[in-house]
Amino acid sequence: MNVRDKKIVGVERNVFFTGLVSFFMDFSSEMIYPLVPIFLSSVLGVSKSVIGLIEGIAESTASLLKVFSGWFSDRIRKRKILLITGYGISTLSRPIVALSAVWGHVLAFRFVDRFGKGIRGAPRDAIIAESAPSKDLGRSFGFHRGMDTLGAVAGPAAAFLILLFFTGNYRLVFWLSMIPGTIAVFIIILFIKEKKVEREKTSLPKLSLKDFDWRYRAFIAIVTLFAIGNSSDVFLILKASDAGFKETQIPIIYLSFNFVYALTSLPAGILSDRIGRKRVILTGFILFGFIYLGFAVSSEQSHIFGLFLLYGVFMGLTEGVQKAYLGTIIPAEFRATGYGIYNTFVGIAIFPASVIGGYLWDNHGPHATFYYGSITAFTSAILFLIIFSRDIRRKKL
Repeated sequence: MNVRDKKIVGVERNVFFTGLVSFFMDFSSEMIYPLVPIFLSSVLGVSKSVIGLIEGIAESTASLLKVFSGWFSDRIRKRKILLITGYGISTLSRPIVALSAVWGHVLAFRFVDRFGKGIRGAPRDAIIAESAPSKDLGRSFGFHRGMDTLGAVAGPAAAFLILLFFTGNYRLVFWLSMIPGTIAVFIIILFIKEKKVEREKTSLPKLSLKDFDWRYRAFIAIVTLFAIGNSSDVFLILKASDAGFKETQIPIIYLSFNFVYALTSLPAGILSDRIGRKRVILTGFILFGFIYLGFAVSSEQSHIFGLFLLYGVFMGLTEGVQKAYLGTIIPAEFRATGYGIYNTFVGIAIFPASVIGGYLWDNHGPHATFYYGSITAFTSAILFLIIFSRDIRRKKL
């Protein structure tokens, strides 16, 4: 069966079900994620530097898997089995945090959860890119990010309701998060159809940038620089907590951010197909710089809430659109490898970003963490504009 034969709600069948999988997995993950920094600081009593270290180790170490997962997927010419494995591991990590007594247990949970993400990310992106025509890649990745983020709306909403009736019972939230994760795994097994890829042995992928052109290499360099200043979102949550938001309000703030993210992802993807993906990406870099500048100088709850909403707009402008752009410049035979390299570089950068962010917070105050992120964002935007200026003027890609 051709994976492009049928469409559901305007997108290819595989794109729809991959989006549904991400909806349920993010439902599961985002029940937990906004509560983890509060759980660490208020229940386990750890410092901001340790929180940054946990996030950095979890994200960056697991990100090393992304390039190998992509390469392995291209080599064995299979995607689905890696999706099942990756989503399954993340779901099975939930009991670790539910039973945690020290911050090392939370680190183990974050590592195992991100380990699963490292396995599934590149093969999943390759399935989306292989299932949609090039002209609709922005729409397809936008739809996927929108569904993913709707799950990130449902997750905090569920956490809020649970905490409303069971005040302070974080562990109950962590246990219940296994349910949507399990649903995600079964959707992969039952509904995602894999496209068979025929390839000569001589074209087997290598873990090298030599198979990719200058546009890919330049783009990877710029987004890595940007990521070095984009510390973990736990610092945004901690900023909200410092501004006086209560523990029951934190999931609602995070829900609102993700709701805006979900609403903007598909329109941003469609817009990028029409006016050029680089223009949308550049706009996102610049917006991020101003958002972090706002977090640096703001302390009023209304300002913090508004910045969270703008942060959702930034995510909608960049996450899916960057992957759609990569889908047009990565050679088809190295598709999962190319996405794996991208995910790995960005993921590894989270380690120094989060460690630096935690250090600046503890030693110079929250404003220093956000000034740092703002400076790297504006620097990335300038480099992006210089290197890709000709393509941007011509509306190319």
